[in-house]
Amino acid sequence: MKVLVTGTAGFIGAALARKLLARGDEVVGVDNLSDYYDVRLKQARLTRLTGSENFRDVRLDISDREGVEKLFASEKPERVVNLAAQAGVRYAAKNPHAYTQTNVVGFLNILEGCRHHPVEHLVFASSSSVYGANTKVPFSVHDNVDHPVSLYAATKKCDELMAHAYSHLYGISATGLRFFTVYGPWGRPDMSLFLFVKKILAGEPIDVFNYGKHQRDFTYIDDIVDGVVRVLDRSAQPNPEWSGDAPDPASSSAPYALYNIGNNKSVELEHYIKVIEDCLGKKAKRNLLPLQPGDVIATWADVDDLATDLSYRPSTPVEVGVKRFVEWYKDYYGVA
Repeated sequence: MKVLVTGTAGFIGAALARKLLARGDEVVGVDNLSDYYDVRLKQARLTRLTGSENFRDVRLDISDREGVEKLFASEKPERVVNLAAQAGVRYAAKNPHAYTQTNVVGFLNILEGCRHHPVEHLVFASSSSVYGANTKVPFSVHDNVDHPVSLYAATKKCDELMAHAYSHLYGISATGLRFFTVYGPWGRPDMSLFLFVKKILAGEPIDVFNYGKHQRDFTYIDDIVDGVVRVLDRSAQPNPEWSGDAPDPASSSAPYALYNIGNNKSVELEHYIKVIEDCLGKKAKRNLLPLQPGDVIATWADVDDLATDLSYRPSTPVEVGVKRFVEWYKDYYGVA
């Protein structure tokens, strides 16, 4: 099938595009190559895709309303995966408008494209950040998420609401995926694993927020991509048991669904750092810092719905995933 994937120079987008191309799908990849982090890494990810005759690389910012409209009109994709976004929690303090421009205005343009050029299924990236001030773990898609603690989380919650409105009004089959701390080879330089490995190798101290008491549901990239593909292949359907008297946030009377996509296991940050140290054969110097604005203390994904509906089974422990990242990092950057 023909799949439009936004954010194909990004970590998850590039990995997903490779998976779709490997199974014979045609992929129209969209990215604006923003300079939020090293553009050379983004270009290197794209280089691994552009060799395929089934991949078309489109340079476009999804906040460009006219550009997105022309893209849908010319390409007529059968399915869409929207991964393009302004990522990161702390960056919002410096550039809040970047979040609404891409995550809200850009996603609205994608929804309009799906409305006027009907697609079989729209899959879009949400985030575990939407759980915000929630403290009951594991986080469930059936729980209320009305208390975001970062602008990034607020924009992702907004995406979920807009997608539901379009699903209800125009019958667009839409599925949102709440990603939980994705890591692995070709990962983002602003994420903890990348930063820790880089600084430990350089003999520099690592910033350990919340004094190391964080817990995260670290999810390996291959497990994430497997889940995305499973969801993409099954269009969202109305839930015949949905009731407005007791509304379930994870489904609807419209063709709309939400899933958590994570490792279904919360790992302490100190253990994660220990695994990195073991893989590098080098101890980290720690700069212990308090909890940062917008951060949450713990994340843990309840993935029962995804397991029941689509047989999703994450299988990569952090010991294996971190080792693979370290091997990639040393090879990519030529570290002896």
